[in-house]
Amino acid sequence: MTEVTRAEYCVIACAEAWRDAGEVLASPMGLIPSVGARLARLTFSPDLLLTDGEALLVTPDGTVEGWLPYRRHLALVTGGRRHVMMGASQIDRYGNQNISCIGDWERPKRQLLGVRGAPVNTLNNPTSYWIPRHSRRVFVEKVDMVCGVGYDHAAGARYHRIPRVVSDLGVFDFATPDRSMRLASLHPGVTLEQVREATSFELAVPDDVPRTRPPTAEELRLIREVIDPENTRAREVGA
Repeated sequence: MTEVTRAEYCVIACAEAWRDAGEVLASPMGLIPSVGARLARLTFSPDLLLTDGEALLVTPDGTVEGWLPYRRHLALVTGGRRHVMMGASQIDRYGNQNISCIGDWERPKRQLLGVRGAPVNTLNNPTSYWIPRHSRRVFVEKVDMVCGVGYDHAAGARYHRIPRVVSDLGVFDFATPDRSMRLASLHPGVTLEQVREATSFELAVPDDVPRTRPPTAEELRLIREVIDPENTRAREVGA
């Protein structure tokens, strides 16, 4: 097996978000999450549902295998049977996400996507995050606007859950008593000091931080030869 790239470790980390998910709808946003969802479907999560983003259910190669009308899609969204992996312009220690604006709401420094469907996603179905450039500008002490709802604002929402945050440096979760962000694994070649330097708040860090698991030989073959032979994953993480 040739050397595994950082992008491929990120694919594996994203795929693991859907491990043993059963028959739920995967909604990956971004190149690497999309490769990860398809890899999960081809390996350890064979019942995972993939969509073309409009009204069809598809296999990893794009073959149509079902119809997903808007009414049925909404039932999945509001019933906890979808797992979204979104991006984040900002994310804080409790998993609050901002994709709307930077700066004060009354006079923001920069306008972004807008709130979009982030509140519905985060309150009604599991939502993970993919952040291709881990920095203090993204991992902030407090988001400028709450779009995706974190653990300190969820107020007991039935289906609210943030299984993981994946960045180009590591994997993070909220397996702490106060539901603050914890470092779950470091990608190979990344140090704890790098992660701390690139994060504006204090992370919970276990005594022994594992490394993100490498792909198996078969997973690597699927990534390189079947799912992403054009290496589009390197557009998001070049290392």
